[in-house]
Amino acid sequence: MNQSIVGILWMVITTILFVGVTATVRYLEGEVPAPQAAFLRYAIGTVLLTPSLISLVKIRPEKPLLQKFVLRGLVHSIGVTLWFYAMSVMPVAEVTAIGFLTYIFVSIGACIFLKERLHKYRLTAILFSFVGALIILRPGFKIIENGQIGMLMATLVFTASYLIAKIVSKERSSSEIVAMLSIFTTIFLIPTAIYSWEPLTLKACLILAFTALIATIGHITMTQAIKAAPMVVTQPILFLQLVWASMVGLFIFSEEFDPFVILGGTIIMICVCYVSYREHKLGKKIINDPLQKVI
Repeated sequence: MNQSIVGILWMVITTILFVGVTATVRYLEGEVPAPQAAFLRYAIGTVLLTPSLISLVKIRPEKPLLQKFVLRGLVHSIGVTLWFYAMSVMPVAEVTAIGFLTYIFVSIGACIFLKERLHKYRLTAILFSFVGALIILRPGFKIIENGQIGMLMATLVFTASYLIAKIVSKERSSSEIVAMLSIFTTIFLIPTAIYSWEPLTLKACLILAFTALIATIGHITMTQAIKAAPMVVTQPILFLQLVWASMVGLFIFSEEFDPFVILGGTIIMICVCYVSYREHKLGKKIINDPLQKVI
């Protein structure tokens, strides 16, 4: 079978799994406080990553590198908590659409902090993505609620996490970086999880365990996708997340279909694909390595 087709199939499976993560969290509907839910997702995920963690026992990273891992765990724990909160109060499709902004923010951050050149195509994509975000949020036409603010903040925090991942990727493999992220994120989520802790039902435990499982499998399938085909082939498939999220919201959670969310999300995703295509043409690897996307 053609490798591009293989990569596309793996990425389609990945989008289904990642929307599944979103849907399972939405299904809890705030039953479990966001910090507690985030902690349990990462604690279970860390257990699932045990094979990778065993190999890390022999690794003694130097202090500067360890500090980067710690910093990433801290900022990522904040982002994950904000994401869990937004997911508990917002429609599935809207969370997914706003989340696409992370890819654009990473481009901006790379230019500011990593001294990467701000090419015209990146600037164009950023401007159009901003328009897409305005279409989704529609300030002045509807009230911007706490969930939307939380999700926007989450995209900014995740951007910082991905930029740190870009820096440490020169020294460690993707599997090691993901494992370190899981460990330190779990650690930093402990205080807020204890503070907000509430008794768990069996249903909530099973849902969170399932969330961690499909998230972990999603990272494996994404790895297979980018190994099988170039990013310029697999990146556009990410748009399917918005399609699946809209269907899940409509048919499972009876959420109203919002054409503005679809339109805004489509514009943002087109910009992401455009940047990916231009990076590929320039012979560069897109800076926001999907292997580092962990929710």
